[in-house]
Amino acid sequence: MTDTGLMQSTDTAGASRVPIFQWYAGGEWRDAAESALFDDFEPYTGQRYARVANCGPKEAKIAIASAHQAFPAWAKTPPAEKARLFFKAADIVRRRRAEIAEILARETGSTIPFSVFQQDLVATTLEQAASWVYLPKGEVLQSNLPDTHSVGVRRPLGVVASFTPWNGANILSWRAVLSPLAAGCTVVVKPSEFAPISAGLIVAEIAEEAGFPAGVINILPHAPGGAAAIADEFFASKEVRCINLIGGVKTARMLAERAGRALKRTVLELGGYNPMIILADVDVDYAVRMATFGSFFHQGQICMNTRKIIIQRGIYDEFLEKFVARTKTLPSGDPLDPRTIIGPLVTQSAVDLVHERVREAVALGATLRTGGTSEGLVYQPTILTDVPYEATASNEETFGPLVIVQPVDTAEEAVEVANRVPYGLTSSILTGDTYRGLELAPEVQHGIVNVNSPTVNDEIHAPMGGVRDSGWGRTGPDSIADFTDVIWINATSRERQFPF
Repeated sequence: MTDTGLMQSTDTAGASRVPIFQWYAGGEWRDAAESALFDDFEPYTGQRYARVANCGPKEAKIAIASAHQAFPAWAKTPPAEKARLFFKAADIVRRRRAEIAEILARETGSTIPFSVFQQDLVATTLEQAASWVYLPKGEVLQSNLPDTHSVGVRRPLGVVASFTPWNGANILSWRAVLSPLAAGCTVVVKPSEFAPISAGLIVAEIAEEAGFPAGVINILPHAPGGAAAIADEFFASKEVRCINLIGGVKTARMLAERAGRALKRTVLELGGYNPMIILADVDVDYAVRMATFGSFFHQGQICMNTRKIIIQRGIYDEFLEKFVARTKTLPSGDPLDPRTIIGPLVTQSAVDLVHERVREAVALGATLRTGGTSEGLVYQPTILTDVPYEATASNEETFGPLVIVQPVDTAEEAVEVANRVPYGLTSSILTGDTYRGLELAPEVQHGIVNVNSPTVNDEIHAPMGGVRDSGWGRTGPDSIADFTDVIWINATSRERQFPF
């Protein structure tokens, strides 16, 4: 770790040395009020990993003021200078690749392969986002008035308050700041209490080293239970113009309701209930490999994980036998072991929720094909069949290594089952006839439809995002519209006639 924002210290008992992280605003690392700290634990070992500044309303006010003060200059910063900073940050991420991957593994339980993948994706995203700084552009409009020039110009909103999650913590925290920054906004980040370092403070360290101006990026970590007080300040502040959430549907409903009352814009990247449709003309072995990856990548803790596999009955038995057999071979355990595929869930309550969903489904008649057990916070990858729709696992996102396999007779029935839930983030159609997949894709009511690719499929330049109850707004270049206003400017060079 770097020394920026971090100091080595003993814990309160003086028994062990753990790093202490401050919070970051206005280009300065700061202690929280009364030097308040909270403990950040490793999911796999249960040991205390770090102590982190516990921010509240006082710190939120300071962060918002810092972002507001930095906004005018950042909005006018030439795009070439913004791009240079993005490229510099990408270089730093690559240099610290292994170090940050270990932080992710220890703080969030992310396996080393996924943690390394995140760093590569962050660096690529920073480099691609360097071109987005040229996208806030206007257009010349036609006017019915003679000798009149009419143009539309995009202007950044101002201060954006971003809520970042613990899953995919590093890539999603950067995604929550890059689009607003490219649009010319400044950002205050409230990272998840389960990943204050990975989902926030690492961004501040890299941004400071890269040379981002003071106040452009500000980070407010907080202890469990402290989110509401910080959110209150976001909604109370007239300087905060947009609420940008990467998180769950329940949280989004509360934030969107409050944002409506405060007349603040919202951008919501939410969870989903992601179906994988498998038609009978596929290579079954390939379908099994894709389903295993889509279902159990990051132990099912990604919003794009496959939640239900909807498969034509003609290959159901063969697929299920091979899918169960392959799932049983997935190595689980320590996320720091590069061979591990299934690491720990983030908290004990997450384990309890998965197990309750499995128990309920079985009580309602479902068949447990494999899994359904845990050791510590490591929940074994679990496959259910014969699950009735009234079981919660059949229609609500379960954030863990749990997937349902359901047979259907036709492709049309598969689409109907896929659309039955109110969510619409990502989906897959597997077929030996790609053209048939393209024909079916528009019928699937999801923001992302992957033909012969897994539901977990991330390309930052694409307009990724959900429909229906999976949110609104898009990532990538399309997101610039979410963080800017279009201003209509018209000028006439002749006297106009008025009716009075």
